[in-house]
Amino acid sequence: MNALSPWALSACAELSETTPALYTKSAGGFEFNVYQTKDSIWIVAEIPGGGRTAFRAAYSPEGFHIVKKVNENSKGIRFKLDSDIGRQQVTLSIDGQTEIPVLRYTTTLIPAKDLFIPFWPRDILITSNKGNPENTTGKIHLSQEGTRTGLIYLTETRPDSSAILYLQNLTALADYCEQTQTSCANVIGGSWPELGFAMPVTMEHALIAGKELTISDAFVAFDKQHATEEFQITRQFLELLARIYLLLPRPETNYQHWPDILDKGLKDLIESPGCWSQVAGHKYFNAYVSDYNTPPEIMVQLAVLLPLLDYVEWSKTELEVIKNIKDGLPEFYDPKIGSIMRWLPAAEDKLEGEEEQKQPGVMDSWYLHHPLLNLSRLALKGDKVAEKLFLDSLDFAIKVAHHFKYQWPVFYKMDTLEVLKAETAEGKGGEKDVAGIYAHVMLQAWELTQEKRFLNEAEKAAKTLQRYGFEVFYQANNTAFAAGALIRLFKITQNELYLNLSYLCLAGIFRNTQIWDCNYGYGKNFPKFFALFPLNDAPYTAAYEEQEVFCALHDYLKHAEGVEILPSVKLLIAEYIRYLVDRAVYYYPGMLPEEMLAEKPKIGEVAPKLWIALEDLQDGWQKSGTVGQEVYGAGNAFGILPRHYLRVPNESFLIYVDYPTSGFKAIKGKNIHFYTLGDERLYCRMMFIKDAASKLPDFTVTVKGKTKPLKGRQTKQGHLEYLISGNQQLNIVW
Repeated sequence: MNALSPWALSACAELSETTPALYTKSAGGFEFNVYQTKDSIWIVAEIPGGGRTAFRAAYSPEGFHIVKKVNENSKGIRFKLDSDIGRQQVTLSIDGQTEIPVLRYTTTLIPAKDLFIPFWPRDILITSNKGNPENTTGKIHLSQEGTRTGLIYLTETRPDSSAILYLQNLTALADYCEQTQTSCANVIGGSWPELGFAMPVTMEHALIAGKELTISDAFVAFDKQHATEEFQITRQFLELLARIYLLLPRPETNYQHWPDILDKGLKDLIESPGCWSQVAGHKYFNAYVSDYNTPPEIMVQLAVLLPLLDYVEWSKTELEVIKNIKDGLPEFYDPKIGSIMRWLPAAEDKLEGEEEQKQPGVMDSWYLHHPLLNLSRLALKGDKVAEKLFLDSLDFAIKVAHHFKYQWPVFYKMDTLEVLKAETAEGKGGEKDVAGIYAHVMLQAWELTQEKRFLNEAEKAAKTLQRYGFEVFYQANNTAFAAGALIRLFKITQNELYLNLSYLCLAGIFRNTQIWDCNYGYGKNFPKFFALFPLNDAPYTAAYEEQEVFCALHDYLKHAEGVEILPSVKLLIAEYIRYLVDRAVYYYPGMLPEEMLAEKPKIGEVAPKLWIALEDLQDGWQKSGTVGQEVYGAGNAFGILPRHYLRVPNESFLIYVDYPTSGFKAIKGKNIHFYTLGDERLYCRMMFIKDAASKLPDFTVTVKGKTKPLKGRQTKQGHLEYLISGNQQLNIVW
């Protein structure tokens, strides 16, 4: 039996009585009725399968004196409600354009007096047609964690009725959080059958009398087809999330001039002494600025090297720093172990064991496979030193995989494989997505050598991911690499299992994003819409993981060419990428006011004028840069420029598109054409970027299937900007 709060019991009793509805509307087989009870306004959704879900749109402890309908139309209705605490206004609309209707209810409050909020009831009550919530059962698949998207995804199993994705637009609560100095962390939750959003409580900072503010802006998507099988659940979550996303208020993006940002970052990366250490005649990147106490790590060297190579290939330039990094890589190989090591063996004696993994010969499971993946990329580019390091380490990696039966712990000893830390937290298991990055490494080995044993290893590891569901996500970049490996396996084998597993990984990524903008506290200084958290319990977003996920999602779309992937996947990937190329610049401390930067980070120092990314951007009431300034996050700009600035041979201008693109071809004297990816219902920015020395030529831009050229606008900097849709073919003549 499900326990209930007094507020839920009272609501159930009142909602079970036969009273006339204040408003009724049907959509997609669902019926929505608005009722007034003693202390609340409820929107009750009658579910086709027999269920009933009530949404509390307004609440006042002593009830409402006046309830007045205003502005009723075909889309919805607005109510004005007066009570002792002030005037509330509820705007209700139902989008029934598809078989999945979306309910939206937005509530504003003008406090009658300065007001504390010591308690507020949650806004979802699952009940039966007879008003007995204790007789209902269901499963909560996902719920908000920290400051991630304010959502709950659930299915009701008794009565066997529907699936619901509830999403609170937390951006709209900025004024409330600013006035009360509260956070939107963990405001969505509860337990069956009493769930949803409850306003952050405050007894220190009051709401200001007479000042209107939003106290709720909820979107609810309903699907009659409630999923029961894991892959159906994954697909449904992605489709429902994309359905709401199309209706969600989204902030505008701004153009950031990444060529200049890259130049500043490259100069500081090469010239700043805080970025480098020297060991046995070789130069190595520090993990963090001025972190001289930690020995060099192979992951750090390669995490910077690969984006630098992307940039060099794009720009047709040479960088001496690339040779410096490559020269030191063989020193990470230990012939006794038969593998590359995490820590530079010549400097391991500097480790003092202040953290579990900071001991000689200790490996964090993903730290073995990430460098192998990057070495394989170098090998496939023809780098023979990298190829030898990669191939010489593969048998050890396979030995470890077999020893742990493709279920990797967190930390283990390289020489004995003794487990030092088995689980990320009690009962949570180890690093689940390592099976995916291992599969990626094995696919690279197969591509390099054509040895079938590597393909077999990739498949064995990939199949173990089935057991994890949404919990597959351990670290964002590794989960994204796993998704790429899985879509490749699907194309190689045509086994639908791998396509579904790729969606599972992507769902894990998108559940760990923040699809709202933190416009309170320090959050007013930087955009954070659609930011991604590095770990499933991390309190901050991180530059390095975001940059690697950004690149991995580009690769996923490239591998998916010729595959009819889910429309929701196309939409969500493109939108994540579009927002990242705007907000990623705010990881650089020079873009932020110094008062919001941590004075004493955990590692090294924060140098505000250095164009090296902070590891962490925090919630609005916390200072950022608390971990340090991560040198291994320096790939930020080097990843963005080659993927979003299209070069035209023998021309000084660049073409910038903030969506992912494919099929770029430029023929001098003829035309340029390429495709935007994503969804045609959403828009992105295309720009012709001029250099300082020359003017832009005249352009004619057309979309395939349309005869009328697009019109652009000139920016203050002299660039030419166009608004274009996703999933289009562009043709440019100049």
